[in-house]
Amino acid sequence: MSSGSKKVIIAALLGNALISVTKFTAAIFTGSSAMLSEGIHSLVDTGNQILLLYGMKQANKPADEDFPFGHGKEIYFWSFIVAILIFALGGGISIYEGVHHVMHPVEMKDPFINYIVLGFALLFEGAAWYFALREFKQSKGKWGYIDAVKRAKDPSVFVVLFEDSAAMLGLLVAFIGILLTQLTGILYLDGVASIIIGLILISTAIWLAYETKGLLIGESANKPVVQGIRLILQTNTNIDMVNEVLTMHMGPNFILANISVDFKNDLTAENVENCIAEIDQVIKLKYPLVQRIFIEAERSKQ
Repeated sequence: MSSGSKKVIIAALLGNALISVTKFTAAIFTGSSAMLSEGIHSLVDTGNQILLLYGMKQANKPADEDFPFGHGKEIYFWSFIVAILIFALGGGISIYEGVHHVMHPVEMKDPFINYIVLGFALLFEGAAWYFALREFKQSKGKWGYIDAVKRAKDPSVFVVLFEDSAAMLGLLVAFIGILLTQLTGILYLDGVASIIIGLILISTAIWLAYETKGLLIGESANKPVVQGIRLILQTNTNIDMVNEVLTMHMGPNFILANISVDFKNDLTAENVENCIAEIDQVIKLKYPLVQRIFIEAERSKQ
């Protein structure tokens, strides 16, 4: 994981921690359901960033006897847990609070406090969102945004970007809900805003869970890497046929490659050994993320 990813998470952590305190304070003084939901949202995000930092730390642990390929998938596991927490705590509690407020509306007191808090929250969240977006742009390369999320093997940056995007949208919904409640006097509109915030969080959680699921269960390297490895093998004069190139991300910076090839029949055992050593060196030189390679000599099935 890059140091940039860690900086993005720390920035979001500090911002959300401060924002959650101010939102809860405003909710206590004004009785706003939407503001309470936003406080819960920021608190959940704060916990999520702590989990992501913990996952990054665990993922950097060296390989050992029990985990010979390292602990890189820890970041995938904790990213998936983050999605569950957003769904259950952020989305679930916000919807519950919204429904409760719609059924039992409470008059809002001094809504201008909410506007002040929302203004500062938009400022802080906007800065964190911009920071996360800038890091994501640097990591995505030439891919489009949607394609970059699908191909990304380090979920830490896009998880924070999704969270911050949902936070910005939630703040706008909270502002509109509070404003409409004040202008119309319809008290349950504040609760409706809370429900919408909950639905935003649930939608974000489902998307995050979908994107991290493949990494968690064992996603292959991106197609250009797999095709590049296959091309290296196909251009090797000692190989008759490339049978399989199987890859798996054991972490954002660790690709495991299992290769099956049919060597030429006239090669000696020493020739095969030298060829395997050469292939190993060439692949790792061109694709540094490929850290472990297993090559199996197998007759072509064709």
